Amino acid sequence: MENIQTSRRDFLKTTGLTSFGLALGISAFSKDAIVKKINPAILKLEINPFIIIDTAGNITIVNPRPDMGQGSTQAVPSLLAEELEVRLDQVKIIQSDGKDKYGSQTSGGSSSVRSLWEPIRKAGAAAKEMLTESAAKRWNVPVAECFAKDGTIIHKPTGKSLTYGELADDASKLEIPKNPKLKDPKDFTILGKYNKRLDVPERVTGKAIYGIDIDVPGMVYASILHSPSLHGKIVSIDDSETKKIKGVLKVVKTERTMPHRTSEAVAVIGTNYWAALKGRKALLVKWDNADYEKTLSTEKYFAETYEAAKKEGINFEEKGDFNAKYSSAAKKLESNYETPFLAHAPIEPENAVVHVKDDGYIEIWAPVQGPDWALRDVCAYMKVAPEKVKINVTLLGGAFGRKAYHDFLLEACHLSKELKKPVKVVWTREDDISQGPYRPGMLSHMQGFVQDGKIAGYHHHAIGESILNQVYKGLKPDEADPWLSEEISTNNNKYHFDVASKVSWTHVKTDIPVVWWRSVYASNFGWGQECFIDELAHLAGKDPVKARLEITKDERFRKVLETLAEKSAWGAKLSEGQGKGIAVFKSFDSISATCITVTKKDNGVKIDKVVSIIDCGYYVNPDNVKAQTEGNIVMGITAATKDGITFTNGVCDQSNFHQYNIMRLNEMPEIEIHIVDSGASPGGVGEPGLPPIAPALGNAIFAATGKRMRKLPFDISNLV
Repeated sequence: MENIQTSRRDFLKTTGLTSFGLALGISAFSKDAIVKKINPAILKLEINPFIIIDTAGNITIVNPRPDMGQGSTQAVPSLLAEELEVRLDQVKIIQSDGKDKYGSQTSGGSSSVRSLWEPIRKAGAAAKEMLTESAAKRWNVPVAECFAKDGTIIHKPTGKSLTYGELADDASKLEIPKNPKLKDPKDFTILGKYNKRLDVPERVTGKAIYGIDIDVPGMVYASILHSPSLHGKIVSIDDSETKKIKGVLKVVKTERTMPHRTSEAVAVIGTNYWAALKGRKALLVKWDNADYEKTLSTEKYFAETYEAAKKEGINFEEKGDFNAKYSSAAKKLESNYETPFLAHAPIEPENAVVHVKDDGYIEIWAPVQGPDWALRDVCAYMKVAPEKVKINVTLLGGAFGRKAYHDFLLEACHLSKELKKPVKVVWTREDDISQGPYRPGMLSHMQGFVQDGKIAGYHHHAIGESILNQVYKGLKPDEADPWLSEEISTNNNKYHFDVASKVSWTHVKTDIPVVWWRSVYASNFGWGQECFIDELAHLAGKDPVKARLEITKDERFRKVLETLAEKSAWGAKLSEGQGKGIAVFKSFDSISATCITVTKKDNGVKIDKVVSIIDCGYYVNPDNVKAQTEGNIVMGITAATKDGITFTNGVCDQSNFHQYNIMRLNEMPEIEIHIVDSGASPGGVGEPGLPPIAPALGNAIFAATGKRMRKLPFDISNLV
């Protein structure tokens, strides 16, 4: 498998394709995806989706999902290779460019394998059947006597063989089978198996190309000074010291465009990045921050959420009359669970190269999560047609949702248009952490009651800023946010309450920019849900695992919980000072459960072990499932025990990793990860392992110390 960073015009030269034989596209990403043939004459002008087999036997696939570390450069070709009966090292990859013909192209929501599982396999199976039929006709033998292996069609009785390249032209003349037969999962040789990621050597040796590596002729560098209060206005600019620095070319007033507002900024342009950054540090800019010094405050925001918790929200779902049943209940509880704003902090900060050319065409090189979304945003901002924009997507050095928010890309567009040359914008780590956007801080107001020794009533009132509202302006004033409400609905998490249940929502707005963060709202609301279910289990006098099983009828959920109990030795006797906590949550069509063991240590606890169970249905590579779950464990513990993002007097209190800490290697506990092979349709992998981490830890702390943690983050070494 070769990952090719190439332009369409250089495609023939780069891939080594000689003349086109068989080219197949997919007209839709769904179970009903239609495989279609592409005219080779058109291919010579521009590569079309998705699969091209040339007369030399080269196999190329267009990858519609950028790789930000989640492994799409292995997953997508694996889907093809499995059905086409070729090895992974026989498939070459080029990245899609945002054009509509490639369908959805955004890596996010743990959606890549889920959305491509059948369409790509269907195209591979169709190509295999066409190649097999071509060989059978050439030999004048029954199709049933022929089979595919490693890029060849072999005649069983005689051992004769023809390569895919030799058959490609003939195959291109055949009708595409409407319903090609997909392999039975029991016959898989690639999917669900351990396979090396063939792109790893390039990444560890520095040969892989990330956005920050891009260098184009005539390029200048821009380092941008944003307002400390995010939305402050420029009063004056003193660039006298900046212009004395060697390599500084110009100081330009510019703008940062976010979905909910545009803010003023100042860019220093240099012949190299160091000159631009040094020049920026020498700038003296006076800002008018008066409008935000008092209003842009996390303390004020959370005060509003707690006030909202005292009132009724907008109902999303309700079974029975919850308020009446709760009011008359003899054994009941009410709690608030808080989660902070969080920065994404990808290891590669935001960057982009944009060239707005004299003829109005725009070429972009950038590590974006979705070239389709990037194309949409650039076209709207620059007021140009999609045909006038060319996006080259590089590898991403992490993203977690941040690089699907294109403020940094639009900054580069604005500056290139102003300067009439290619501009490379690079954000610093301080920009990344102090400017956002962030995971929204949220509050879960929880109510519940116990009846006849069983959890019988439950209410989750979600409170905070809405991504749907701020980013998409798509939330009606009288509507419960459907994105987050569905996440915590009983339909999603399968808890069944015999007497009454309710999910409600209150919108508390903020000008602090927000966007999705790894696992989106599941990371916020898994905390409240699973800690509160634990509280209700203790109120009922029930073991936390048994209490959950009592209110769970769904077999997949039950299997995950039972597997967790088994693998974590849930019922085993603990050492003095130890405690175990569990949590389970469904997100992105996958179910994940976690058990964490802690031991009391001085005024805090030490995390001894984390056992995670995931049922993600069919998957590509178990090694990648475990790697992604490990990453989720690290981010989940970090989010629970390290620093959140706070704003005081309009300014972010954190600027770099000395104030926004991440988990260190020496803090890593023992980890076990187990996959439940349910045979269900593929679910997500990159995010579902995160939501149960914080609540499992909170529940473990309660089991070991009797202290109930309800606000994230907390200092694990000092729980007094």
